[in-house]
Amino acid sequence: MKKVLIAVDDTKGSKEIIPAFSRLFPCVRPETVILLFVQPYEGRSLMTEMLGEAELSTLKEVLEGTEYKEAIDRRSQTIVDFYRKALEESGVTGIKAVAKIGHPAEEILNTAKEEGVELIIIGSRGKRTAHRFMGSVSREVANNAEVPVMVVR
Repeated sequence: MKKVLIAVDDTKGSKEIIPAFSRLFPCVRPETVILLFVQPYEGRSLMTEMLGEAELSTLKEVLEGTEYKEAIDRRSQTIVDFYRKALEESGVTGIKAVAKIGHPAEEILNTAKEEGVELIIIGSRGKRTAHRFMGSVSREVANNAEVPVMVVR
């Protein structure tokens, strides 16, 4: 396996991904590990679920250069750094860290396609509120991915 995407967030479910990855690849590791964190827009409501690609693109442009965007970037970097360090400590090399803003499942699926990964690894549970109102990100990824998805518990 040459490329694996590991999708992480700031929940307990993601913390189990690194040990699972190490058990899955004890000797021969993928050449490249795409470490992806997707920051959803805070305060998302059911209304933002109805926004199309053009509206979300405009929202991203409007946020650029704002204090809000800077705070999101700092938070994203902290989370990515945490998982990068954990991967490096377990002997993983070839890590490409990516942080995006948007709908997590969509961004995970888009990144997997753009990067040409052969496997997606994702935690099984996110924030309970998000699960109740928007559906499970891991379920959406597993149901729509073009490559195998490993859901870690």
